[in-house]
Amino acid sequence: MFTGIVQAVGEIVRAQPFEVDCGALDMRDIHAGDSICVQGVCLTVTSVGARGFTADVSPATLGVTAGLDREGPVNLEKALALGERLGGHLVAGHVDGVGEVTRFQGGALEVRAPRELARYIARKGSICVDGVSLTVNRVEGSVFEVYLIPHTLQVTTLGRLRPGARVNLEADLIARYVARLAEASDL
Repeated sequence: MFTGIVQAVGEIVRAQPFEVDCGALDMRDIHAGDSICVQGVCLTVTSVGARGFTADVSPATLGVTAGLDREGPVNLEKALALGERLGGHLVAGHVDGVGEVTRFQGGALEVRAPRELARYIARKGSICVDGVSLTVNRVEGSVFEVYLIPHTLQVTTLGRLRPGARVNLEADLIARYVARLAEASDL
């Protein structure tokens, strides 16, 4: 589990095999087998080096996510340990869909979510965009808006987004379970 509070911006230095330079992320407590959230995607560390780590990224994962198939900056978060603060919201690192940025102006980021994901996005609810926990300000159909404060713009990759950019989305975990429970009553 993760919180959606980015701990560092790293960089994919090689997409195949997958290798990340972790930048300022403290890697002293990371070992092979640990989980790290990379751009909203939970990956298992296969080896740890002086500046980063490697991971296996399956074709299935590449097919349902955005941004792991190319070199460039990525948001990083180590897995949550019991007893740590939960500053964002519960994030599994399991991308529900890829959205498209439709507008980004004055801190207001507007994203079109896949239709099947839109039902889980609620005003004042949580959404994870490229691994960042955000509060939804507005929802109209499959389009939602979040506001990015200056701090978030400084410590994540989100400030680099432009209209047309593809972003990894994870709906609020609780919303998914509530929806499933509602469906189960019909079974």
